[in-house]
Amino acid sequence: MEIVEKYYSELISAVRPAFSEEEAAIINKAYEFALNSHGEQLRKSGEPYIIHPISVAKILIGFGMDCQSVVAALLHDVVEDTPVTSEEVRRLFGADVQLLVDGVTKLGKVPLQGKEEQQAENLRKLLLAMSEDIRVIIIKLADRLHNMRTLKYVPEQKRRDTAKETIEIYAPIAHRLGIRPVKEELEDLAISYLDPIAYSEIEEALADQEPLRKEFLDNIKEKIAVRIKTVVSDAVVQGRIKSVHGIYRKMYMQGKSFEEIYDIYAVRIIVDTVGDCYNCLGVIHDMYKPIQGRFKDYISTPKPNMYQSLHTTLIGKEGIPFEVQIRTEEMHKTAEYGIAAHWKYKLGYKDKDADKKLEKGIGWVKHLLEAQSETGDATDILNTIKHDFVSDEVYVFTPKGDVICLPVGATVIDFAYAIHSAVGNKMTGAKVDKRIVQLNYVVKTGEIVEVLTSSQPGKGPSRDWLNIVTTNEARTKIRTWFKRERRDENIIEGKALYEAQLRRNNMHLTDEQNEQLLLIIIEKQKLATTDDFYAALGYGGIVLSKLMPMIKDEYNKIVKTMNDAAVKYKQAKTVSSEGVVVDGISNCLIKLSRCCNPIPGDDIIGFITRGHGVSVHKRDCPNVPEDTYNTAEAHRWIRVYWNSTVKADFSASMLLTCLSGKTIMNDIFMALNAIHVTVQSINTRGTKDGRLLVNLTIAANSVEHLKSVMLRLGKLSGVLSVDRSGSDI
Repeated sequence: MEIVEKYYSELISAVRPAFSEEEAAIINKAYEFALNSHGEQLRKSGEPYIIHPISVAKILIGFGMDCQSVVAALLHDVVEDTPVTSEEVRRLFGADVQLLVDGVTKLGKVPLQGKEEQQAENLRKLLLAMSEDIRVIIIKLADRLHNMRTLKYVPEQKRRDTAKETIEIYAPIAHRLGIRPVKEELEDLAISYLDPIAYSEIEEALADQEPLRKEFLDNIKEKIAVRIKTVVSDAVVQGRIKSVHGIYRKMYMQGKSFEEIYDIYAVRIIVDTVGDCYNCLGVIHDMYKPIQGRFKDYISTPKPNMYQSLHTTLIGKEGIPFEVQIRTEEMHKTAEYGIAAHWKYKLGYKDKDADKKLEKGIGWVKHLLEAQSETGDATDILNTIKHDFVSDEVYVFTPKGDVICLPVGATVIDFAYAIHSAVGNKMTGAKVDKRIVQLNYVVKTGEIVEVLTSSQPGKGPSRDWLNIVTTNEARTKIRTWFKRERRDENIIEGKALYEAQLRRNNMHLTDEQNEQLLLIIIEKQKLATTDDFYAALGYGGIVLSKLMPMIKDEYNKIVKTMNDAAVKYKQAKTVSSEGVVVDGISNCLIKLSRCCNPIPGDDIIGFITRGHGVSVHKRDCPNVPEDTYNTAEAHRWIRVYWNSTVKADFSASMLLTCLSGKTIMNDIFMALNAIHVTVQSINTRGTKDGRLLVNLTIAANSVEHLKSVMLRLGKLSGVLSVDRSGSDI
């Protein structure tokens, strides 16, 4: 097809100057293989599918990537979307290309509307592939970039989902890898779909200033070039405009007007040496008045993504602020291509420091994976990328002069954990510029922070710290400590959190039903025991609020099953609505609540349910508010009382605490048989202190009858106590 030939011609034009004839032949072989494999497949735009891998390959050539990366880009969808197998790729193009193709194929498309856990797990797989070969993520970013460029052809909701995922995950990864052009284009494209009105407003504002901007920048560049070249003769002076997303963040997230953004205009000066950078800075500050607090030295203090440059914001005679960035040629390549640039140095120039730079540039990947393996929760990775990677940074010093980079808003606790887990775990306080500060103190660039620690055995973090720290890294390390060191405490804490959440959501279950619910939860969370679940809640490995929708669904199923059984039981009994008199209502369905099992003689109250008549409770039932007349549902609580003319049996429950023994259950049954009491249900379980709990439901015709049975059972040897109970174990 003519359009395919056009794209292929552009690919060959990009390949020839960048690769040897032998490499070009391999790339051409990969193209023909991909073309035949995809066959008649079309993209959403209606164009032949092969255009997508060609475009991805061209992006990678622009990054300066190697032959294997370009070949993998051409083949990156054949295993996923065609009958071609991974082994076939290996046989034809080698093990390295197979590894790269598999690295992208395994990820497939991260689900955009799936569960967060599923998305997090796919992201974890991506990082694992990156840790083996950094080229996997560079191919993935190029793939995402081209998909974003053609996103207009997919349905609207899919566009928004993809844009949201791009700005939350892929743009931050590109930023951390230092690939600035990809980061900025991904962000701009994402914003154009997520907030098209704001995007248009910014574009219009930039367009309105187009003539002034061009004249202003050309004038500034010319003046700077004349002065700079008297100091550094071969300096290169360029102009640039801040990205739309960069302006968007300041206007719509920081509440600034377009006029208040000082770095919309920027001049970049590229020189040969670090010394030249500082010489140029002196000249610039002599030419223009610098704005206080707007100077940043990223040469002496590089960003985590290896970015280095001098930044200073100035005001010219026109009164328009502008930024000047000064860097060396090597710094500029790193700023533009990030980790891809160091891969190129390693491959082409055999730079002795390339391996170290490459390892430093992707050190955060292994760090994230190690932290996640401690907690077992892949969402930690997702949260770190979403929150820690996108924040502006502050640069804080240790007393020895080491620089620690943290997100804006980080506290001294975050600082301690950024140094090392052991430092954070033993932290007792902190000094900032030699002054004692509180643990929630937010650090600022340039401050010297000293962490005070304790050598006392057993010293560890406080749970309150989880509400103070702002970085996901610190939060994960605190949780890891509690997971390792405080299991018993975690179980107690987790159980309390679980029970409080049930009460907060007005969810009431018998012990037996609660056990049923817990079994469902631990199965879905892939845990072995209930204690494992409580422990994970206690140290923060599981966030209960995320589970509540599932818990509520399961709770409703359990309660519905219970209610259905109760209705059937009531209908089968001789007791009818005549057993209870309801004020002002006749011939209505009466249901004696299982939560408290009222029987004649109990002080009772009725509740008008939706579709199930009147539910009768004991006045002291936990489900009855203390003041029923001052609640949102006061109109549904009504007066009821027992019909004294009706004699019938009712279900009544009691809880026996017994000493464990072989004959105790036999003694209980013999005692009940002697007084002709019908047993409706019985449940038992042991306690940690070796006792036996027996929950007994019998047929009783009144409170007096029940009390006489309880008194009889209480006299048995081995029965420590008998209490009225409204629920099963």
